[in-house]
Amino acid sequence: MFGTFERMVAGRYLRARKGERFVSIIAIFSLVGIALGVATLIVVTSVMSGFQTELVSRILGANGHVAIEAYAGLKIESYRDVVVRIRALPQVVSATPVLDGQALLTTASGASRGGLVRGMALADLRGLRPVADNIVDGSLDAFVGDDAIAIGVGLANAYRLRVGDPLTVISPQGAATAFGTIPRVRAYKVVAVYDAGLSEWNNSIVFLPLPAAQAFFQKADGATGIEIRMNDPNQVDAIGPALRSLVDPRTAYVRDWRHANDGLIGVLQVQKDTMFIVLGMIVLVAAFNVVSSLIMLVKDKRADIAVLRTIGASSGAILRIFLMCGAFVGVSGTLIGTAIGVAFCSNIHAIQHAIERMTGGEVFSSSVFMLTQLPNTIDWGDVVRVVVLGLALSLLATLYPSWRAARTDPVEALRGE
Repeated sequence: MFGTFERMVAGRYLRARKGERFVSIIAIFSLVGIALGVATLIVVTSVMSGFQTELVSRILGANGHVAIEAYAGLKIESYRDVVVRIRALPQVVSATPVLDGQALLTTASGASRGGLVRGMALADLRGLRPVADNIVDGSLDAFVGDDAIAIGVGLANAYRLRVGDPLTVISPQGAATAFGTIPRVRAYKVVAVYDAGLSEWNNSIVFLPLPAAQAFFQKADGATGIEIRMNDPNQVDAIGPALRSLVDPRTAYVRDWRHANDGLIGVLQVQKDTMFIVLGMIVLVAAFNVVSSLIMLVKDKRADIAVLRTIGASSGAILRIFLMCGAFVGVSGTLIGTAIGVAFCSNIHAIQHAIERMTGGEVFSSSVFMLTQLPNTIDWGDVVRVVVLGLALSLLATLYPSWRAARTDPVEALRGE
């Protein structure tokens, strides 16, 4: 497609001579602009994709794929029989009965915050990998009896709680007396501190042994939910009818992970698409710089174009020469930007820590972004999209100036000189 003659002339035009450095400087700025735009787009889309993937993965790991939940104030009767029948289904990996209740968590110093108290059997809590595999203080071996409690690292750090410290749980749903409703109050001993990687869990979810939670919330031999994990989270529709047949629709309902988190997942996807469009404008602006630099190059080389035409170069050859000049800038900028973006994403944790050490601030706050660290997953599908966008815009930017160069009339060009 491109002959030796065209490549030689294009290479000559890309090397600046004395008096022509201004055009080359503009081409360099265009290359840098494309590289920075592509790199920024790769970093942002990869971080957004990694954030979405990591968040969904951790939510699924912590909450399960499908849940049977009792309506407020009710409980699932004969939950043991229901659990046995659920575990017999071929798609099911595990089924865990839980008892959830909202409560006020108060320390000995008087500090307090709202939280979710979740009752689980010790064997089931050991199977909850985000918690069981990330115990930072204490041990789940002590998670027995009627006074044990496991808390998240966020709660422990906020109130300086350690293993052995007391934590008082206050439930507003107390006993009715002649003087009104008296809240239920019970002190528990911290036996384990976990780091689930989700700020919501670390800050506000505590675990009690299931019998202790049943006694505290006065739901003897009952559960408020059953969390189910499957072989394939995307096959939740296949198990829905079987689960609904196992529960009384007047007391409980079935909800899968898509419906439980559809708002969050939808917002993340919209943000990712919006950022791709907005940051894609950076590449578009850099492509306009390619147009301006090529137009200036064409005007600067009008006499050369006329000479080339008079010695036999076709208009197609002239077109290909300037296409190669513009393509070199666009392709080089895209490839350099891709390398910078991938390298940045691969070392994003080290860069994050370096910036935090220099500024003394926090780049990625777990209280805002839900995760405890910045995700560094590289989405190669998004990288390909960015590369295609950069190459397409860069090559399109070369068409008009190259066409103008090919249409240059050699007689008019020489007369103008």
